[in-house]
Amino acid sequence: MASHLTSEPEKHDGVAVCWSCKGPVAAGALFCSTCEAVQPPGRMDHFARLGLEVTFDLDIKELERRYFDMQRRLHPDRFASGLPRERALSQQQAVSLNDAYDSLKDPLSRADYMVHLKGTEVLPEGCNLVNDMDLLTETMELREALADAKTTGDVDKIAGRAANDIEHCIRELSAYFAGNDLECACKLTTRLKYLRKLAEEARLCRVKIAAAR
Repeated sequence: MASHLTSEPEKHDGVAVCWSCKGPVAAGALFCSTCEAVQPPGRMDHFARLGLEVTFDLDIKELERRYFDMQRRLHPDRFASGLPRERALSQQQAVSLNDAYDSLKDPLSRADYMVHLKGTEVLPEGCNLVNDMDLLTETMELREALADAKTTGDVDKIAGRAANDIEHCIRELSAYFAGNDLECACKLTTRLKYLRKLAEEARLCRVKIAAAR
């Protein structure tokens, strides 16, 4: 029974075939081109699942267009009267698409995903650990400044610096990924995580100071 709910497409002689009509199906296809049955999501990276090139510099509008188009075609209402297996597969496809979209739409999660996708076996061990003294010093200084902030204006200055650093970080990540410099991309991804966290801390600090007035 469990085999009927597998997320992998059936294969005959190494060629993916439709579970319903046994006709050949293209890799990553949502539907069989012969009988139009929903296909299992299969194993592929998030970029391939959405039909996109593996790049940090994604066209977000194109990402959204592809995602929402695929989700519309897989909406549960379209399969309410279908076979149980097809309903289950449509849900599997929708979950896989959600995971891909959520990972790629944001620069930080996209960078984190690409580091693991492209560099799991080639990056130095411990690259993701906070062992960069410059980063540690920068983070401590900004957090101390945030702790000492007395007015919303003080917080805004820190938040503004964090926002500028985040933009600069994203531009640098683009260059590192384009040059396949995975070690630097990994370190910069770690810095971006800390900057994002600091920006959120600044937002909460501002709310607290404003509420205390």
